[in-house]
Amino acid sequence: MKISCPPTKNFLIHKCYDINRLSPTNFKMKFELPKLGYKYDAMEPYIDALTMEIHYTKHHQTYIDNLNMALEGHEELQSKTAEQLLKELDNVSKEIRTAVKNNAGGHVNHSFFWTILKKDVAPKDEIINQINADFGSFENFKEQFSNAAATQFNGGWAWLIYNPTTRKLEITKTKDHETPLTNGKIPLLVIDVWEHAYYLKYQNKRLDYIKAFFNVINWEKVNEYFLTAEQTV
Repeated sequence: MKISCPPTKNFLIHKCYDINRLSPTNFKMKFELPKLGYKYDAMEPYIDALTMEIHYTKHHQTYIDNLNMALEGHEELQSKTAEQLLKELDNVSKEIRTAVKNNAGGHVNHSFFWTILKKDVAPKDEIINQINADFGSFENFKEQFSNAAATQFNGGWAWLIYNPTTRKLEITKTKDHETPLTNGKIPLLVIDVWEHAYYLKYQNKRLDYIKAFFNVINWEKVNEYFLTAEQTV
């Protein structure tokens, strides 16, 4: 069996397929872990290497395995991206809808999260100009984003998003593995506040983790997402 993984710049698409079985009516792919692009210790001391390794190879991998398992026997869904599955949940069989929602959401959110991590990148360029315009100052943004992350009950995510209707930046939070994509919003930045993202190093001190997170934001990538969002609306 020969497996081919098509190259893509879309963080949402991480699938491989068996080219021996590929045809217009038989296009079945499996989701796979995206490549990190950096070592597990790249975010030290703010995110420790062991947490990064477990988070990536265990937690994220589990969402992918469970999603692939849920889609077994549902050929009509196996050619869709995780993003498409989430946006079209009403078309997913009720018996697997919750599993698809939770695990496709976990895959999409984590895939995005890995891309916005990089140590010691200063906030600059167009995204910071827009943050200053929409929040009054970077400090105001930082305070509001941190508050959203701190007050998300139990597991979830805090986001900086672009609203294509108002053409403004917004801060929001989602529970479990829900994503702003299903509401037509465009993610630019996210922090994972599930305990598995920080507990080994910070234990119950979520506020310390949130403060440290601002040292590992890849503002170059966030700016890239912002410029793309502006061009696609």
